[in-house]
Amino acid sequence: MKFARSARSDKHYSMDKRRSGAGGLKLRLMILAIFLLVLIPGLDCRMKVVNYSLESDLISSHVRVALITDLHSCRYGKGEKDLIEAIDEQAPDIILLGGDIFDDKLSNDNAEAFIRGISGRYPVYYVTGNHEYWSDEDKYRDQMEILDDCGVIRLQGQTDSIEINGNMITIAGVNDPDAFYKNEAGALDGQLEAVSADLPEDTYNILLSHRPELFETYSLLGFDLVLTGHAHGGQWRIPGLVNGVLAPNQGLFPEYAGGLYQSGVMTMIVSRGLARESTPVPRLYNRPELVIIDIE
Repeated sequence: MKFARSARSDKHYSMDKRRSGAGGLKLRLMILAIFLLVLIPGLDCRMKVVNYSLESDLISSHVRVALITDLHSCRYGKGEKDLIEAIDEQAPDIILLGGDIFDDKLSNDNAEAFIRGISGRYPVYYVTGNHEYWSDEDKYRDQMEILDDCGVIRLQGQTDSIEINGNMITIAGVNDPDAFYKNEAGALDGQLEAVSADLPEDTYNILLSHRPELFETYSLLGFDLVLTGHAHGGQWRIPGLVNGVLAPNQGLFPEYAGGLYQSGVMTMIVSRGLARESTPVPRLYNRPELVIIDIE
């Protein structure tokens, strides 16, 4: 015996199907909305100022240091006005450039505008990053000429002493390891040995180096403060849970993605850098930063 389904049953079936479809659509839209609410704030790439406060018996009066790393010749307003004005507002006593200020792919123009905008108004020290060495020979030469023309002090396994507000401070700097990888293996070790030899005991000693992954090595050298960049903050972050997802030369979940790290009397500060349009993968919950360090 065959039973025919009533028209009323067909109507209820059709209505249930439409309701099910509408419910599925609402769920998908809700998931999409939540995803966008989480994602969009994380893509905020406005520069922010990050402050650190340190204390030392070797410092008798306040010293303010501005650390700039990994600019990669990215644009911060016409003539780098936004970055320069942010620095001026913080009124540092000295500016330290921790490498990758230039980029191997992007034009030198923005980096040059920035360097010319701060030159002559602050003492400025510089060490190389890997991207300067990734540039072709002519571009690299132009980069170094810009620095020299602006009176920036380039530290290449050297130290310099400077008096700031009555405090004697030693600034040491080393080249990025990519300066040596072709035919001078071990040269970085030689530079680190040179700058750490006979460090004055009565001055505050700062090491400027591009690479944070050498933390254990730095901790043996006798510096009070080490300033680095390179890691770009691990590119992606989950605030409160994951400090960084991926960093060059550290891989997944880098230990030194950004922030303050200590070993004995040494403090290392890793800037998350200022790279924006130079990176193929956007930053997530990892805003570019201008680092300001106050030492009392």
